[in-house]
Amino acid sequence: MNILIVYTHPNHTSLNYSFLQKVLTGIHVNPSATETKVVDLYKEDFNPALVFNDDKKRRNMHTDPEMKLYREQIIWADHIVYIYPIWWGRPPAMLLGYIDRLFSTDFAYRNKGKGYNVEGLLKGKSVTCISTMKGPTGYIQLFLNNAHKTLMKKALFGYVGIKKVKFFEFGSMESKKGLQDKNLNKVQQYFEVL
Repeated sequence: MNILIVYTHPNHTSLNYSFLQKVLTGIHVNPSATETKVVDLYKEDFNPALVFNDDKKRRNMHTDPEMKLYREQIIWADHIVYIYPIWWGRPPAMLLGYIDRLFSTDFAYRNKGKGYNVEGLLKGKSVTCISTMKGPTGYIQLFLNNAHKTLMKKALFGYVGIKKVKFFEFGSMESKKGLQDKNLNKVQQYFEVL
């Protein structure tokens, strides 16, 4: 199984970075994991701005040369892992820009006829989303109606044909060291047998 990890946090001493290390440790002992690649969007200075103009047409996004490597990584991957914080109830703008620029028509999905009839082109892949937040996990669930999960699972992954999606959402992580260790180990164990 080829595993692509998309890490989206500007600080390599953060809790998110600790989750990245635990994912890599778990994958290392997993006999079904054949190869792993890590995309660090902040380290790569990824440009999240989506631009359309006379030279860059929306209909040609699937051939944008700036996104060629990222498209190849998605095609190569059997399983994709996203590691990111929740800021203001949603993933960072850096990750959303990556999604905006990458998951384009004729790459991630294809329009079929008129209306809202689409075919997801990334069928057969699976995803794990690992997110952390300063506030309690219940805040997102109760007050924001799980907007984060709806965005990621239905509006993105379901649309492009990815049906198997696992979420790890960890709240109140800045104040509870014991909880951090427990959740870090939980993630490592998950990837040991993925």
